[in-house]
Amino acid sequence: MHKEDKEEGIDAALIALLALLWEARREAPEKPWSLAKLAKRAGIQMSTLLRQLNALSSAGLVTVATAESGGGSASLSTAGAELCASVFAPPAAD
Repeated sequence: MHKEDKEEGIDAALIALLALLWEARREAPEKPWSLAKLAKRAGIQMSTLLRQLNALSSAGLVTVATAESGGGSASLSTAGAELCASVFAPPAAD
């Protein structure tokens, strides 16, 4: 694995997924996006999405809810929202 493939120890794909979840939270804070919508927006297969969400969930950044039917949804946890607010926030005006 190359150092340039990582950004401060976080895979670029995970950062992209956090950015999508941050967008979802800003659009509708009370309504998590479905796993299908996230996979489509991210342009990745569901298996890849689930692996990435599992990693983010293990880190306490994402909450994933799955249904017996196979569907589900994901949203940022409080810690994930705080991280995204600091990472993706617009630069402060001087």
